[in-house]
Amino acid sequence: MTLVETQPAPAFWGTARRRRYLIYAAVGIGLVSLGELARWSDDHALLVNATTSLPNWAFLIDRQRVPVRGDFIFFEPPPGPLLARHFGARPQPFGKIVYGVAGDRITRHGRLFSVNGKPVALAKRATRFGEPLSLGPTGTIPRGCYFVGTPHRDSFDSRYAAIGWVCRPRIIGVGRAIL
Repeated sequence: MTLVETQPAPAFWGTARRRRYLIYAAVGIGLVSLGELARWSDDHALLVNATTSLPNWAFLIDRQRVPVRGDFIFFEPPPGPLLARHFGARPQPFGKIVYGVAGDRITRHGRLFSVNGKPVALAKRATRFGEPLSLGPTGTIPRGCYFVGTPHRDSFDSRYAAIGWVCRPRIIGVGRAIL
């Protein structure tokens, strides 16, 4: 009988194989994460507020959520010469607070706007450049529309005809302040 020296069998999880499988796992996890992030971004966005009309400067936007009174809402401003002069031909989205929802009654006494009898905003007579400002709509807010504004005295919002009601087709989403 002869004794044959044999080498021990290499371990299944050797260094090279372990490294290769860790790379495969990292790539797989990365691809799944990117897919989930892409799905999430279909319904969400991050918006930065560059004005002083809102108290926060960063908002997480939910495009699927239906706005309710008190929500931050982000929308595309309507086209018009007044907006173009002040905000450019392609203005950035506007962010405001929902003061009135469908069915609420908007009234005006002089330049003071009220929602269901509660005063919410005082309209200015002219822009900072001296251009006259037409007053926004009054009456019952139509279905799918909102009366929006902010406490800032220079906020350009529903109290002015150039903005008026903000209705569903212009709405980008509801924002949650994150910074």
